[in-house]
Amino acid sequence: MTSEKRIVRNTRLTLVFIHSMLAHGAFILGTLTLGTLLLATLALGACSGMGSGGPNNGADLPFESPYESPYNPEGLIRDENGRFAYWKDGALVSHTGVDVSSHQGSIDWKAVAADGIDFAFLRIGHRGYTEGEIYLDECFEDNYVGATSAGLPVGVYFFSQALNEDEAREEAHFVLETLGGRTPNYPIVYDFEPVSDVNGRANALDARQRTRNALAFCEVIKQAGYAPMLYGNAQDRAHYYADPLEGYPFWFAEYGTEFPSGQFDFSIWQYSSSGEVAGITTAVDMNLEFAPTP
Repeated sequence: MTSEKRIVRNTRLTLVFIHSMLAHGAFILGTLTLGTLLLATLALGACSGMGSGGPNNGADLPFESPYESPYNPEGLIRDENGRFAYWKDGALVSHTGVDVSSHQGSIDWKAVAADGIDFAFLRIGHRGYTEGEIYLDECFEDNYVGATSAGLPVGVYFFSQALNEDEAREEAHFVLETLGGRTPNYPIVYDFEPVSDVNGRANALDARQRTRNALAFCEVIKQAGYAPMLYGNAQDRAHYYADPLEGYPFWFAEYGTEFPSGQFDFSIWQYSSSGEVAGITTAVDMNLEFAPTP
């Protein structure tokens, strides 16, 4: 007799015994026997699904396949200047970009475009990480006019330190008002990062609040007809709940590696903060776009 048949037989006998005991007023003993029945039922479930000879053999348990990058490491080539390019089937299928802010000062955008740069992300503003005020990037207007006049497609990013959804929406509306109807070719990026200052107002936000803030920002941008995007490194990405933000592309930052290690989908890889580009007098962030953004 198999173990499952024995359990079913014993369960039936137990039910008969409980009925007999209760009929003679043996409530306490009947209660103890009922506990035995429950244990037997649990044992039956264990035997049917978990044992090596069980019919399901664990097949009904949830299983998540390991993440597989859509990019082939063999297609990623670094040139003598330290810039990456991605090739597929003998064709170049990537674009090289920079991202800049007032930290780079005045930029000669014609020289940038002539140095093999295909696109640029411009900081449009930021929120102070202690007092929480919103500021326009001092060089944004010059950068926007200069880059677009040089024929470079641009996107913009906002450095957020929002504490809640209302502040995140306030940041998104600031971006829209500053753009004033202009239409960047690349997305509008939500860039939330903890700061090194122990007094950083948003450093202690948990994953739930960070996700809510990001979602609030992206929804305002999307409703206005623009394409939202998220930015961060692997740790930043791990502090977001993935499901609510599904569908929003990710701009992944990771330095010092020959191939990005992110275990999630991303379309742009920021691979260096020390790039050298003609027309920019300081070190600059370098980016590789693997596939066209929305």
